[in-house]
Amino acid sequence: MNEHAQIAAGIDAGAATPAFQLEEATIDAMHAAIRRGEITVVQIVQHYIDRARAFNGVASLLVTEDGAPVAGAPGTVRATTALAFPTETVKVSDVLPDYDRYKGKPLEFGRMEPTASDPSVFQQYGMIVGKPDAGQVNALGTLNIRGERSVTCRGDFDRHPDDGPLPDGAPAGAEILRRHPDALETAAALDAAYGTNPDLEAMPLYGVVFSFKDPFDTKDMRSTGGGDAAYDMDVPAEDHVLVAQIRKKGGIIFAKAVNTEYNGRAGDPGGRHVPDKVLPSVLGYQRSSWGGNPSNPFDTTRAASLGSSSGSGVSVNANLCMISLGEETRASCRGPSNHNSIALILPHKAMIGFDGGAIGADIYCDRTGIHARKIADAAKVLDALKDESEGYYDPRDPFTTVPRSSVLQTPYLSHARGSGEKGALDGVRLGVVRESMITAGSKAAEPITRAAAIEMKAVLKDHLGATLVESTDPRWTRDPEVEVMSVDFRVALARLVPVFMPDLMFRLKPDGTPLFAEFAAAIRPTEFWPGKVFGTGTMTPIDYLVAMADGVIAPPSNLDIMTIQQQELATTFRFHLPQYLTRRARDWKKKGVVETLINFEEMNKRSKYWGDDQRAAFLNWEETVDPRNRLDGRQGVNERIMLRELLRRTDMMVLLENKLDCFVRLHTPLPPAKIGGATEPGTLQNLRLESFYGPNAGLTEVLIPAGFVRTVYDPVFKLSEDGTRYVPTLSDTPTELPAPGLPFSFTFRAEPGKEDILLKVASSYENASKRRVPPPAFGPIPMRG
Repeated sequence: MNEHAQIAAGIDAGAATPAFQLEEATIDAMHAAIRRGEITVVQIVQHYIDRARAFNGVASLLVTEDGAPVAGAPGTVRATTALAFPTETVKVSDVLPDYDRYKGKPLEFGRMEPTASDPSVFQQYGMIVGKPDAGQVNALGTLNIRGERSVTCRGDFDRHPDDGPLPDGAPAGAEILRRHPDALETAAALDAAYGTNPDLEAMPLYGVVFSFKDPFDTKDMRSTGGGDAAYDMDVPAEDHVLVAQIRKKGGIIFAKAVNTEYNGRAGDPGGRHVPDKVLPSVLGYQRSSWGGNPSNPFDTTRAASLGSSSGSGVSVNANLCMISLGEETRASCRGPSNHNSIALILPHKAMIGFDGGAIGADIYCDRTGIHARKIADAAKVLDALKDESEGYYDPRDPFTTVPRSSVLQTPYLSHARGSGEKGALDGVRLGVVRESMITAGSKAAEPITRAAAIEMKAVLKDHLGATLVESTDPRWTRDPEVEVMSVDFRVALARLVPVFMPDLMFRLKPDGTPLFAEFAAAIRPTEFWPGKVFGTGTMTPIDYLVAMADGVIAPPSNLDIMTIQQQELATTFRFHLPQYLTRRARDWKKKGVVETLINFEEMNKRSKYWGDDQRAAFLNWEETVDPRNRLDGRQGVNERIMLRELLRRTDMMVLLENKLDCFVRLHTPLPPAKIGGATEPGTLQNLRLESFYGPNAGLTEVLIPAGFVRTVYDPVFKLSEDGTRYVPTLSDTPTELPAPGLPFSFTFRAEPGKEDILLKVASSYENASKRRVPPPAFGPIPMRG
């Protein structure tokens, strides 16, 4: 057995078991253990492989018409073992009530089918639910293990160079790929070069094992954005710039995390293609056509998150890696952090790059987030991602042309070690965003909102000494013990909308009626809306806006930070995906390798999707040709840029008028939903819109675990009266969960350039509260000697 084969087979089983426990360890603790000789980098990587083999498997069941078992199907190899799919299924009538009276469009029942990338292996398609007590979480889709890290170069096509020439029929890029060491070989090289004395100043990420949301390009692992697409070469020729920095700083490029394919599936731009079958719900499907669907480690019947970077959050939570880079368009990093009891730094748009060397969904919002179990670890990674000469600038990502003053000149880590001692935040003024804590009259939002309100006062105010200053909303009952904002978000919007985004006032709801009815009613009966007259009042729109901005008249009652977040779909995905594909092909061409998957047409010919809605959407994307805004000005670049300017100014007005240091808010008052279950009714969906503020504004946010709840109220399906569709309905029936329950987080937000204050506040709260709890079902396993 040659040297690299010995590494792949593991280390000497007869050696003494080390005392150091990798699960839940921080980067500093791991480095100290390496220097004490208690652990090697090979042992670290091998342990994560062992955990992936133990816990990273299929956690979902097919929903079928009759509930009959399905035949066993071969799965791809992960962590040296082929995936095993459950043969048991769930009968549709156990998921959808009154199914015998359903008369709607045919449902897309669950089924096993061959993948497009590798027809010899199968994947789940159509309707699924989470498997109770699965013992698996399906967080990692590809591991950096020789022979399984690529589909086009699997098995002997990834033969180590010492093992002789490649077999006949090997893809052209295989010779390049096999010369890249896998994760274990990289670890062995680090051990051989540095032993117990690594240069941690030059390599601050030495031995740190990373997973990445699949859209980040990694030159030694399959990178398809989570899609089941048959590339000529499914490994890209070049690393994403952040991946390259992590390699340079000693990190281990270990795995690609499962994510909602193409960063949330990018929506449907509309067109002549419609689904042949329907999925009553896709709630809880953070799903990849190649990688499958992850589940929540605290309850495997529930969603890993509300957000497409779900595998990133789960892999850190379940100790399948130490750090993960995710990507957020609107909730894709914060959701996984919130629902997985982990920390997150989400730098402002775009302090660190994403769109150069990655598949994005909406380039005006896409940004990179750093998932870790402790905020200091995330800050250490943020510092390490800075290039010595270029800083955080990435020439491939035009959004990284940010003002240099918005990037701290001091290490971010130096601000992320805040004291948890009593009074540590004396003199700090925190704006509490009460809009994030509204229940909308639903029991579903009550447990987390109630727990969050108690936690904010007990820890941030009473223990740490911060002054809380709350915003107001008609649906929030003021706390008499908390200072109230003199100028809150509603007042700021009334002043700023007339200047920065007056178009908002003329928006129509889907039913064609005015979004702001009080504004429309106050306007003279003139045709300010094409073909429609709503007004019965005496004012012109401009006079109304002048009066509203100066406080002479009250703004519309629904002019708030929730209502204004809704945006029409832009055509940016139609621009970005072909640009990414052509750049990728050009990178391979420089190395003498031909890649022919270069546009939407080829993507659609050579892909499969887990739901027919995605097939129809991608065909409509292929036929989208016009990059401009719609004539009503509500689609495309203009709306996003105007909204970003409005939201940033609103934040600054509230901060300045109330002399605040930063904001704190509840990420969401809703727990992770049942996989394949009912979505929230409209009143609760509006609560989700409020959480879009940070990403739509592109502002720095930090998430910290804030606690758990053990009582939840899940929405349920109800068949419509005409029997043609299933309607989500609120439920007053509680579900009691075993300890620790389901987690929730606080989000801390600040203006660009004030991350020093932000990290001090967030880390002080983290160190005072200590709310992180690892999932009990995925605890430590023995470490090889």
